Amino acid sequence: MMTHRGGRHMAVEVKIGITDSPRELTIASTLTSDKAFAEVEAALGGKQQLLSLVDDKGARYLIPVTKIAYVEVGASENRRVGFGS
Repeated sequence: MMTHRGGRHMAVEVKIGITDSPRELTIASTLTSDKAFAEVEAALGGKQQLLSLVDDKGARYLIPVTKIAYVEVGASENRRVGFGS
């Protein structure tokens, strides 16, 4: 389910920092913010070895929970194009 704000659909963005990697993994998901947070919390707090997330295009990501440094869950911003945006 995508959130609806001001006539636009907003995807939830999940940013995951990976240990021993200078880059973060950013996933645009159709989950609500609460559901995405619950998925991450369940993986980190449980006996799961992998966090499984699906992006808004259907691609599946499997991240080993032992390699997760941090997770940020929030609404993704619409990309702006042009000068003065």
